[in-house]
Amino acid sequence: MSEIDKRNRLGEEPFAYQITKKGTIVIYYEGKQIKIVKDREAERLIARINEVKEDITAVQLLLAKITGNFKRGNEKFGKNKRK
Repeated sequence: MSEIDKRNRLGEEPFAYQITKKGTIVIYYEGKQIKIVKDREAERLIARINEVKEDITAVQLLLAKITGNFKRGNEKFGKNKRK
């Protein structure tokens, strides 16, 4: 068992991505847009995804690493905050 994904969350494929015509990458987590990657960073990510395209878990790991620790208190609330 890998030390990186002990709970096998990446096997469930929570991340999705879309490459636009401009070469940017839009990353989604469970259907919600969480990050847009542009310019050189997008080119590097596309190249790395193409290298490991057959291994779904590796693609999920790349997307998880590029998004960072986005679910740890920095979530933005909309205009209508719930209290």
